[in-house]
Amino acid sequence: MNTPKPSAQPGSDGSQPWLHQRGRTIQEFGTVKQFPVALSMDTRLYSCQRLNKVLADTRILHDLYKKYHWLMRGPTFYQLHLLLDKHAGEQLELIDTIAERVQTLGGVAIGDPRHVAEITTVPRPPDGVEEVPAMLSRLLEAHELILTECHDAAARTQDLGDDGTNDLLVSEVVRTNELQAWFLAEHLVDTPLVHV
Repeated sequence: MNTPKPSAQPGSDGSQPWLHQRGRTIQEFGTVKQFPVALSMDTRLYSCQRLNKVLADTRILHDLYKKYHWLMRGPTFYQLHLLLDKHAGEQLELIDTIAERVQTLGGVAIGDPRHVAEITTVPRPPDGVEEVPAMLSRLLEAHELILTECHDAAARTQDLGDDGTNDLLVSEVVRTNELQAWFLAEHLVDTPLVHV
């Protein structure tokens, strides 16, 4: 149904934007539309649900990386400040890739950060500044949550024949999170810089 546009105000040149518009929802979150990608509706729906969960957790992990990048303290400030920003950038790339996979399957990628907060299982950190080891530990815990979810989702999507989602989860999300977890964990090893 086409809704007629209101007529221009008298004397207007027609360049006035029509502000405060609202539209009807044309696809609900949690649904998939039919796409010719040779996967059943049920498979695509399942994959989108799992991907949106990974997407929500990844968005929170990205934000934690940015928060801790800003709040970093102490003698390793410079190195960790740069490392956390690099990891945040890599997580941001994953966010876009995961969201586009949901869309490719005919789903609706989770977008609003308030909706993300409802779905994520990554625990909320204190609003203030924690000590550096606690910040790094929180990042590691978030990585492990995402990796646990991805391993299970990858196995299930493989069983369902969704090779694209399986490949994304294994080749990109798992490998990126494993590598980042390794870099973080090595900062929590209590070893001297020199031996006497």
